[in-house]
Amino acid sequence: MPHDGHHSHDLPTDGWKHSGVKVIPGNSLDANTAQTPGMNRAAAINAARVGAQKIWAGTVHIHPDAKTGAHHHGALESVIYIVSGRARMRWGEQLEFTAEAGPGDFIFIPPYVPHQEINASTEETLSCVLVRSDNEAVVVNLDIAAAEKPETVLWIDPIHKTGGV
Repeated sequence: MPHDGHHSHDLPTDGWKHSGVKVIPGNSLDANTAQTPGMNRAAAINAARVGAQKIWAGTVHIHPDAKTGAHHHGALESVIYIVSGRARMRWGEQLEFTAEAGPGDFIFIPPYVPHQEINASTEETLSCVLVRSDNEAVVVNLDIAAAEKPETVLWIDPIHKTGGV
């Protein structure tokens, strides 16, 4: 019997060949996901792409000196891992709290916490890996004054075909 307590009758008909581990190449992420002005999110792991039921994972890139709009992610917990660049996070009802993080650091964002991501560098793109506690890409953009005025960052993706914020 396997170490996890499952019996052989739990194996899928393909013996895990196609329903087991999946590798998602970094150049095939899906930008057709919920967006917030000032950043580009792309999904790697979700229900539609791999059948994930309990997590969402992808990347986020924030352009040099860009600041996102204020938002939260509903009931979801979020984890951000900084790959490169320098992040400044603002959070709270009026985005009154702040902290910074750099490469190798993790940021945890509890459910419903209003926050704003800021690229603290004027020259380097902030690149992060993002993981959420459900397979839905919930983003609730908030109509509150940002602590640091969002910069206009244009992008083109399946949601914003003509470019926009």
